[in-house]
Amino acid sequence: MAAEGGGPGGRSTVYVFDRRGERSEPGERPLQLEERSGFAGFRAALRQTLGISPEEKFVITTTSRKEITCDNFEETVKDGVTLYLLQSVDQLLLSATKERIDFLPHYDTLVKSGMYEYYASEGQNPLPFALAELIDNSLSATSRNTGIRRIQIKLLFDEIQGKPAVAVIDNGRGMTSKQLNNWAVYRLSKFTRQGDFESDHSGYVRPVPVPRSLNSDISYFGVGGKQAVFFVGQSARMISKPTDSQDVHELVLSKEDFEKKEKNKEAIYSGYIRNRKPSDSVHITNDDERFLHHLILEEKEKDSFTAVIITGVQPEHIQYLRNYFHLWTRQLAHIYHYYIHGPKGNEKRTLKEAGPFNNIDIEISMFEKGKAPKIVNLREIQDDMQTLYINTAADSFEFKAHVEADGVVEGVIRYHPFLYDKETYPDDPCFPSKLKDDEEDDDCFILDKAARGKRPIFECFWNGRLIPYTSVEDFDWCAPPKKRGLAPIECYNRISGALFTNDKFQVSTNKLTFMDLELKLKDKNTLFTRILNGQEQRMKIDREFALWLKDCHEKYDKQIKFTIFKGIVTRPDLPSKKQGPWATYTAIEWDGKIYKAGQLVKTIKTLPLYYGSIVRFFLYGDHDGDVYATGGEVQIAMEPQALYDEMRTVPIAKLDRTVAEKTVRKYVEDEMARLPDRLSVTWPEGDELSPNETRPAGTPIGALRIEILNKKGEAMQKLPGTSHGGSKKLLVELKVVLHSSSGNKEIISHISQHGGKWPYWFKKMENIQKLGNYTLKLQVVLNESNADTYAGRPLPSRAIKFSVKEGKPEKFSFGLLDPPFRVGVPFNIPLEFQDEFGHTSQLVSDIQPVLEASGLSLHYEEITKGPNSMIRGVTAKGPVNSCQGKNFNLKVILPGLKEESQILKIRLLPGPPRRLKVKPDSEILVIENGTAFPFQVEVLDESDNITSQSKLIVHCKFSGAPDLPLYVVDCSSSGTSILSGPAIHVQNIKKDHMLKAKIEIPSCKDVAAVEKTIKLLPSSHVARLQIFSVEGQKAIQIKHQDEVNWIAGDIMRNLIFQMYDEGEREIHITSALAEKIKVNWTPEINKEHLLQGLLPDVQVPTSVKDMRYCQVSFQDDHVSLESAFTVRPLPDDPKHLKCELKGGKTIQMGQELDGEIVIIVTDQYGNQIQAFSPTSLSALSIAGTGLDSSHLKTAFQSIPVINGRELLHPLVVQLCDQWDNPAPVPQVKISLIKHSHVKLSPSNQQHKTDERGRANLGVFSVCAPRGEHTIQVKATYNKTTIDGPVIKLMILPDPAKPVHLNVKYDKDISFLAGDVFTDFMITVISEDDSVIKNINPARISMKMWKLSNSGNRPPASAETFSCNKIKDDDKEEGCFYFRDKAIPNKVGTYCIQFSFMVDKTNILNSEQVIVDVLPNLPVKLVPEIQPATPAVSNVRSVASRTLVRDLHLNITDVYNNQTGIDLVGTVIATIKGSNEDDNDTPLFVGKVRTLEFPFVKGSANITSLVLAENSPGKDSTEYFIVFEPRLPALSRKVESYLLPFMFYNDVKKQQQMAALTKEKDQLSKSIIMYRSLFEASKQLVDEMKCQVEEAKSKEAQLRSELKAHNIDVPAAPQIPHIETLLKRKLSEQEELKKKPRRSCTLPNYTKGSGDILGKIAHLAQIEDDKAAMVISWHLASDMDCVVTLTTDAARRIYDETQGRQQVLPLDSIYKKTLPDWKRPLPHYRNGKLHFKPIGDPVFARDLLTFPDNVEHCQTVFGMLLGDTIILDNLDAANHYRKEVVKLTHCPTLLTRDGDRIRSNGKFGGLQNKAPPMDKLRGMVFGAPVPKQCLVIGEQIDLLQQYRTAVCRLSTVNKDLSGQIEYLHTPDMKRKKQELDEQVKSLKLIEQKLGMTPTRKSSESLRHPTKVEVADCPIPPKRMRRETTRQNRIITKTDV
Repeated sequence: MAAEGGGPGGRSTVYVFDRRGERSEPGERPLQLEERSGFAGFRAALRQTLGISPEEKFVITTTSRKEITCDNFEETVKDGVTLYLLQSVDQLLLSATKERIDFLPHYDTLVKSGMYEYYASEGQNPLPFALAELIDNSLSATSRNTGIRRIQIKLLFDEIQGKPAVAVIDNGRGMTSKQLNNWAVYRLSKFTRQGDFESDHSGYVRPVPVPRSLNSDISYFGVGGKQAVFFVGQSARMISKPTDSQDVHELVLSKEDFEKKEKNKEAIYSGYIRNRKPSDSVHITNDDERFLHHLILEEKEKDSFTAVIITGVQPEHIQYLRNYFHLWTRQLAHIYHYYIHGPKGNEKRTLKEAGPFNNIDIEISMFEKGKAPKIVNLREIQDDMQTLYINTAADSFEFKAHVEADGVVEGVIRYHPFLYDKETYPDDPCFPSKLKDDEEDDDCFILDKAARGKRPIFECFWNGRLIPYTSVEDFDWCAPPKKRGLAPIECYNRISGALFTNDKFQVSTNKLTFMDLELKLKDKNTLFTRILNGQEQRMKIDREFALWLKDCHEKYDKQIKFTIFKGIVTRPDLPSKKQGPWATYTAIEWDGKIYKAGQLVKTIKTLPLYYGSIVRFFLYGDHDGDVYATGGEVQIAMEPQALYDEMRTVPIAKLDRTVAEKTVRKYVEDEMARLPDRLSVTWPEGDELSPNETRPAGTPIGALRIEILNKKGEAMQKLPGTSHGGSKKLLVELKVVLHSSSGNKEIISHISQHGGKWPYWFKKMENIQKLGNYTLKLQVVLNESNADTYAGRPLPSRAIKFSVKEGKPEKFSFGLLDPPFRVGVPFNIPLEFQDEFGHTSQLVSDIQPVLEASGLSLHYEEITKGPNSMIRGVTAKGPVNSCQGKNFNLKVILPGLKEESQILKIRLLPGPPRRLKVKPDSEILVIENGTAFPFQVEVLDESDNITSQSKLIVHCKFSGAPDLPLYVVDCSSSGTSILSGPAIHVQNIKKDHMLKAKIEIPSCKDVAAVEKTIKLLPSSHVARLQIFSVEGQKAIQIKHQDEVNWIAGDIMRNLIFQMYDEGEREIHITSALAEKIKVNWTPEINKEHLLQGLLPDVQVPTSVKDMRYCQVSFQDDHVSLESAFTVRPLPDDPKHLKCELKGGKTIQMGQELDGEIVIIVTDQYGNQIQAFSPTSLSALSIAGTGLDSSHLKTAFQSIPVINGRELLHPLVVQLCDQWDNPAPVPQVKISLIKHSHVKLSPSNQQHKTDERGRANLGVFSVCAPRGEHTIQVKATYNKTTIDGPVIKLMILPDPAKPVHLNVKYDKDISFLAGDVFTDFMITVISEDDSVIKNINPARISMKMWKLSNSGNRPPASAETFSCNKIKDDDKEEGCFYFRDKAIPNKVGTYCIQFSFMVDKTNILNSEQVIVDVLPNLPVKLVPEIQPATPAVSNVRSVASRTLVRDLHLNITDVYNNQTGIDLVGTVIATIKGSNEDDNDTPLFVGKVRTLEFPFVKGSANITSLVLAENSPGKDSTEYFIVFEPRLPALSRKVESYLLPFMFYNDVKKQQQMAALTKEKDQLSKSIIMYRSLFEASKQLVDEMKCQVEEAKSKEAQLRSELKAHNIDVPAAPQIPHIETLLKRKLSEQEELKKKPRRSCTLPNYTKGSGDILGKIAHLAQIEDDKAAMVISWHLASDMDCVVTLTTDAARRIYDETQGRQQVLPLDSIYKKTLPDWKRPLPHYRNGKLHFKPIGDPVFARDLLTFPDNVEHCQTVFGMLLGDTIILDNLDAANHYRKEVVKLTHCPTLLTRDGDRIRSNGKFGGLQNKAPPMDKLRGMVFGAPVPKQCLVIGEQIDLLQQYRTAVCRLSTVNKDLSGQIEYLHTPDMKRKKQELDEQVKSLKLIEQKLGMTPTRKSSESLRHPTKVEVADCPIPPKRMRRETTRQNRIITKTDV
């Protein structure tokens, strides 16, 4: 029954795909079948489920298109089966389906699981064997094909088509879906039948036996395919279409899918088979598998097929498949050799017969991106090992082995013979057994190298397919015998074999190894029989094999017989391992011929070929008597011996066995007679070159026909015996050499070989165009070596000398013109004439030039001839449009030339000024007083072009009134401009006023001036603003910048203002004027009051420390007026006394109080009242019970002031009467009495009191020593002196004033010449001994000079260094470093001083650092004074033999400083020749070659060094005395000193040469000095050029930076223009700084030291007013707090103020809790906006700017403000807090309206509402300098740098020009000429002396050490500095 064992209750489920029509459901329909329901019930259930009408016809099939009927329903329809509902059985699938499958592994997986992996063996990659598994499946699948059995392996490595893949495609029978399911089941072999598996091998019958078991039955175990797939890659797609089926079945297995199912705990071995129609690829959607569309498209043409597509290929496999394509395809050809070529294999010697194996076509193709596909058919491979074995074998021995259980093995053994000189046993090309450079040159004498080597005999094939990892070494009957057999032992190593088994032998599942083959074959019951003519012969196999092997040896091996033994020798010319023993013979018998000693022979395969006679034969080994061997060597004497006096030893195999001896003899006889003798030169095509001919440039030299003739007159092309090889072939070399002053230069070089038409031929030469003297040289040379001699004699040659001159003029060009060109100004056009090759020629004939230019009128005076030809006096006139000129193409025509015209591009500028044009044209011009009138001026030339030139300044001079402005405009650049200037303002004009304006160009006297009349009208605009304070009926004027004293806390009322025009007429205040009036003390102004002339009241500050700056401003389009005054609060009436006790508060009865009682008198606001006279102290009383006040003293406290700074407040003196009432007495003289060491600035001046009896002495600065000082005020009234109070001043040190430089360096280090200094660390120390920071490093410099007796001041030549850049690890702030500064090269005492430029005039110098520069390491031995070159002879006279009389030698370092004072040793003197091999050298006295001298204290004295009498030596030869120092204490070798001398045998000659030697030494010294001078000059010019380039680069860089800052500077900058710009910018900056802005009026704490930063209110600035107001209020309690760096400084302030002053030391802050200034606002979470806030939130700290000490200020305000946020208003703040608390803690929120929400959420009330700005009493953060002011500051800084750069550029350009001019002065030219003459004289003297002109010792004398800068146009600064320093001492006076 169907559904047996199905679901619960006996039910089963089948899955149906309805594919009857296109509108059918795409998915499957599950159908439940009841137990025992038959086919009819199944159809009825199907109709009901799918709604099929009873009339509609359909069929039900399996996925294999097997129709379900009543007969097969029970056995076919099982639980889980997939069925089709179709119209007919052969209907095409309209859409794809999926079929459920299970592929659980078979139990064999457990039994045979040990053989499931591929592995490498013997260095072989197993990948080809994995591919072979897939080919096995394809061979089995195509075994029933009647036609071509096509198997394709496609390597799809084209990245464009997807990721790499491997596809194996065959045209076999294909698989049904069930068979595909079975393939997926692991271990389901073709023999398994039980269970539910439907095997495609059902009814399997073993194939009938065929030769070599080539039955294609090799897809066997159901394992290899899966193993191979997952060895190659990660996924496999099986696509198959069985024969006569409409459907294609597709299954995908992937490692990723298995892992996913295992992770999800799904059934691992279950999946789907996709059933679809052919060529349907809609399911392929992954771009990594784009190639599948093309593969699936190919299905349309196939009846059946199977394709295995492997993806996820391992990267190492891809690399191997790409790089070793030939290797692994060759391995596959080896594996399937007999399937491809048949049972006999690939026999090249026989014709291919038609058979069943010729239809197997295995093709491999590889596709790569951008490359042509690689395609190979395995049948085409000819170098697989089986092909090599078959085709190198001479004979074969076939046999068969019968094993138990029907096991049959066919075998074949092949013999590879030895042929004369080599083994023919094939070597594996991919795995060679030995490295061979040249097979023909193998060493033939080593016999232990067997042909087969260590390889086994037999390769093993299973069912015709190679099993690669199994081989059989041998069998007993074919192994080498232990005793000598019928054949030599080496014959056993010349056999190869193959074994072919049937399937009765077990192999591993991956077919890599046999399991039991060798064991069964070597079993005693195994029967071996020989096969002869296809029949088995039952006879002894071992006897048959031995006879066969003997027969092969005798028939096929070819060996050599050595006869006439001569003995054993060794050959030392060979490597040690091959030197012996060697047996020698005088004859051999080889291939039927006898070769004897003395016989003439010829070689083959040698380069060159050798002709000669046999000397003897060599055979390696200890032989005795005649012997046979495979090879040896022969020694040949080269013939003819007159030419070749040498022996050659070559392998015997290289003897030419075909040549006759008489042929060799004739060759030897003819050799000498056939040597080349002369050249025959002819010119077949004309253009002959005659000797010493002079010809114009470009004249061709005709083609040359050359013949080489021997003495017989015979033409030849090779040397005699050229059959030896190409090296003796003769060539003819042609060279054309140009002789020039710089040397000879080859311009043509050709080598001609012998041709067919002509013996030797050189083509016509037409490229000889350069001028000069030439030589054409023909030389016969040998091939390859290019030697021009042979057998000791030169080969023929010929030389022809000729010269080339310039031709006639054919074209011309323009020389260097002298621009600019201007209208009407004559100029010259230099002409340069050339012949047709560009050589300079001269004009000799008359020519009338023609000049043409569109739009111009051109004239010229004449054209000159000769070498400097030019067209003189060319004048151009015409319009040029603008003062920048206009480009014209000036065509110059010179009739008669080949190229008669040239275009000269010129830019014609306007001509010189001729007239001035002024607009407007009217004569009378009307303007209003106080305005400027613009004139449009144009400067015109004679053609009315606007013109310009340098210093074209147009002036407009006004007359008719005093103090009129002068209008000036520079028209130098444009020729036109607006002439304007300051407003014309005439004082006190009440009516129209007439002026005259005269416009002229002062620098151009010939340009007429233009006059205009100006009518000036009085101005009606506001001209003056006045402020009055009304007291009763009296209005008191408050002048601009007045200081108004007012009672603190009071209100200034009744302020009025008035405005007047230019005529002093009061201007009525209108609404429009009122809107333009602003005051700074209140934002709200009553407009009605302004119309009445009233100003708002001014609230006077309650603290006398707070001054109020009041400003009234008026601004319109014409004028900007302001009137400002300062309200200074005065203390009110005394109201309070404050007392404080300093010192101990506890005393005993009767004791006196030690401390002081400080009493402060204040008004109601706490302002201290200081205006008390000394007499008022008497009114002060102290009372207490039992208090004794008889010794009480009263005095005023001192005022603190920083040295050099101003007092905080002006000093005001009030006259009082005797009762301390103010005395309003005017004109009383007031003076200050002080000590002489107290200096006041401005200096002590007398002041007089005003009408109130007051005298304002102003704010003055105090300079005095640190400590307390006093000054006293005195008044002179009626000739009496009134003493005022004594004022105590406490002078504090200035922390910002530099007083000295602190220098730190390693004082224990030694300074060696030429090294670098240790690091110098410089700090600037202030008056309070603190380090000053924030200093520009450019202001610190270092100077170094050599100490002299002239004093310690740095000389002008002192070397200056700048400090280095600060490194990241430099932690000390304010410290400047001087690193790696070069130590001078010369030893001595040097002085180093550091300087700090305080300002432009003051420089602060450090204490001088004295350093001793010591010599460096010893490197060479040099003489103290360079001795003259001795000239000696070996005669009796001692004077003539004396080499050295007195020579003092010192050890020096590389810089020639004497060193090694502490060294002790010896100096060895030795005489040597210039040639190392020269043994005939002179000897010292005593006939010794060396002498020894003591070396002590760094030097050695050499005295009386004399040659021995009759000493050996060559006459007129130069020798050297080598003085070699030997110093045991020195580890390194010191360079020796070489002293050259001339040796003569003749006394007279010696004397002559001694005079010449002396002259040579003088010339050498003079040349050194001259060259030093010129080298120093060159280095100086190079240095200057580098400075010019650096200055140009700096100027260009700064100009571009200025342009980026919107400042345009002309290309040719001028200092006045830059100065004008700078002044204007400074003025703008000053105006911006003067503009009023919010400031903190809270007095800052006096910075007594660098550890005090100041009060918090002064540390930061805020730009926005509202933000400043609310943040200042938020920090109100901290604004007065003083911040210090250290707790000690805070404690000092605490003590000084008796604890009244808040202090905050930074070293007590826990910094880890401080906020991160880069942290985002809390509404950002992880970089994303969590909600959109309103009210523009920002951290309050981000609104602060810090003028100084940024890092410390961030610490302070980070602690005070934390994460406080500021928003627009309260609603925005509440919204923000409500959203933030959802995420995190919300910090304190402030609003710009003045509200505060605390961090706990509380808001509202007076304590959370900021008061108005004026209620803060000046305790508010100041506003920063306007941004525009900072921008202008940057522009000013850049302009100042640019001005310096321009000045620097001008200076270095001027210096460079001066130096270049100096180098071209007559004096320098004369010195250069003298140097050249002296060099020539020196060469002549050296030639006379016979000295070598170029040698190492003399080179060092001629050329001093210099820095090579050839490849670097700008040498590095240090190198240039070193070079300049080395050459600094060379001056003109040295020569």
